[in-house]
Amino acid sequence: MNVEKLQKMAGTVRTGGKGTVRRKKKAVHKTSSTDEKKLQTQLKRLGVNTIPGIEEVLLFNEDNTALSFINPKVQASIAANTYVVSGTSQQKSAQEAMAAMFSGTSIQQLMAQMGMQGGLPGMGGAMGGGDEEEEDEDEDDDVPELVGNFDQPE
Repeated sequence: MNVEKLQKMAGTVRTGGKGTVRRKKKAVHKTSSTDEKKLQTQLKRLGVNTIPGIEEVLLFNEDNTALSFINPKVQASIAANTYVVSGTSQQKSAQEAMAAMFSGTSIQQLMAQMGMQGGLPGMGGAMGGGDEEEEDEDEDDDVPELVGNFDQPE
């Protein structure tokens, strides 16, 4: 090694100017494991429990994309209305995610499943998310008209 290189290395270790002591130890940077531990302690405080056996989680966004987690770690606290999904994710289009979710099922099976759940909101037709105005008109026919003025005392 040459002298210039040694002096350059020695200069980077000093905390002040010439004649000051060298620092005793190197600064330790936080790792992600400490952040993970802090997160886990906060989740434990909320009373979050791990839910086993979940193979895939799909989160649909408003811009017709979906975030797909394969074999995630899912934790939930119903009382705190908190759900935690952690793991590796992939960005997919909503159509691609729906096609993967319903692959291998027939239309009859889908209709039966939607019938049990009351249909999907926003879907018209016989699937259960029809026009609400028509339902309101039917309900109005069952209620009799009021007779008399209830504001005046008798």
